[in-house]
Amino acid sequence: MKANSYSDRGMAEPTYRGAANAARETDLIARIAEGDRKAFEELYHLYHRRLARFLTRLTRRYDIAEEVVNDTFWVVWRKARSFRGDSQPSTWILGIAYRKARNAFRSSARLAEKNLQLEQLPHTDEEPASTEELRDWLGRALAELPVEQRLAVELCYELGHSCEEIAAIMDCPVNTVKTRLFHARGKLQRLLPQLATPIAAAADGNARGSVSTSGRQP
Repeated sequence: MKANSYSDRGMAEPTYRGAANAARETDLIARIAEGDRKAFEELYHLYHRRLARFLTRLTRRYDIAEEVVNDTFWVVWRKARSFRGDSQPSTWILGIAYRKARNAFRSSARLAEKNLQLEQLPHTDEEPASTEELRDWLGRALAELPVEQRLAVELCYELGHSCEEIAAIMDCPVNTVKTRLFHARGKLQRLLPQLATPIAAAADGNARGSVSTSGRQP
């Protein structure tokens, strides 16, 4: 399956948090376990955009992101009978996506280091003027983090999961999650000013050039 776009704007963001949604999704998974393709399609559309956005903030390789999404739902289709409701459906699905993403990123890194990182965005001669530009700065900084730290940051701050939920998704102790987030925050605090400096310097230089040019006689 393939959605129309990872960046569809103006569309309502589907949610998968809350008791009512969890009950609905548990029912969908039970129907999928019986081979119900309509239930599978509904669950796919509930999660695709959120998973795609999560993955494409970790890698700008859309082909890798799409592969991870499809691999995730292929496992959901095959393993639906193994879901016993011991965790939230979102935790189970994100756990599958996490393992697939980790393996995909590591495989890509073995082939080419650039596949693991976000594409380097060109510097502009202006400081960020919008939320989107600020998110680009953050994306570039995230690219410098180890995979496990980057995934933990995205699960926490982008998807809003608690440390306990992230521990279930990443199959590790809660303290490990807290340690990864602690180190990631420290690295981001150091990296973001470094990313800002070249842009701010370029903006300052551009401003001085404009003043010099405006003082010339035609």
